[in-house]
Amino acid sequence: MRSPLKSAVSMAGEEVVRLDDVWVRYDGVPVLEAINLTIGDGDFLGIIGPNGGGKTTLLKVILGLIKPNQGSVRVLGKPPEKSRGRIGYVPQHNLFDRDFPISVWEVVLMGRVGHAGLLKRYGSNDRQAAAEALDTVRMLHHKGQQMGKLSGGELQRVLIARALVAEPRLLLLDEPTASVDPAMQTEFYELLATLKQRMAVVLVSHDISAVSVYVDEIACLNIQLYHHGSKELTPEILEATYKCPVQMIAHGEFPHRVLKEH
Repeated sequence: MRSPLKSAVSMAGEEVVRLDDVWVRYDGVPVLEAINLTIGDGDFLGIIGPNGGGKTTLLKVILGLIKPNQGSVRVLGKPPEKSRGRIGYVPQHNLFDRDFPISVWEVVLMGRVGHAGLLKRYGSNDRQAAAEALDTVRMLHHKGQQMGKLSGGELQRVLIARALVAEPRLLLLDEPTASVDPAMQTEFYELLATLKQRMAVVLVSHDISAVSVYVDEIACLNIQLYHHGSKELTPEILEATYKCPVQMIAHGEFPHRVLKEH
């Protein structure tokens, strides 16, 4: 069965990502089925869908970490493995020893390994890029702090800085607010919204209502792509994606349920 929707090329700018009829199977079972998706420069795309719906797999296909069983993938006009140096990635789980003595500055500099040359020695350009990336996420004043001492929100900002320091054209984030205090999530989403002026941003999240406030477009994924485009989602689209009725909770000063008659 083909995907219910074949998305059109974004008009936001140059095409950054293109997937044509992409299938991924594990032991013969489809995990992604007939995916057609394009992402343009300057797009801020939110990807939502249930657990096991293929969201992380889709990101790994774009990164070139998973090769599709069928279909083609292009990132910046090339196979993804040849464009990986222009992709920033913040994975879903960042497990590390919080007692390990590594500083914020050292972690962000790791993102410049691809620029550091054969001897892996960081030069002035690398240090300047690290400082600018930390300043962008407003963590420069924490550069000497040990990573294990950071809060969840601060940690995610540093990991974004590590992704930004490579000067990517595409930033992929897999559930980046999972460990962020709810009070800081608005500020975090606003940071991502500013980054789209420099690159395409793709955000995987379970927080449907919060994401819909900040992103420009939404893709609904559950093995197939049920929607890609307007962030004004109908109950029918959500029910098709999640295979059950869904109610959205609107965020703001007075949170409320968004019911069908709305």
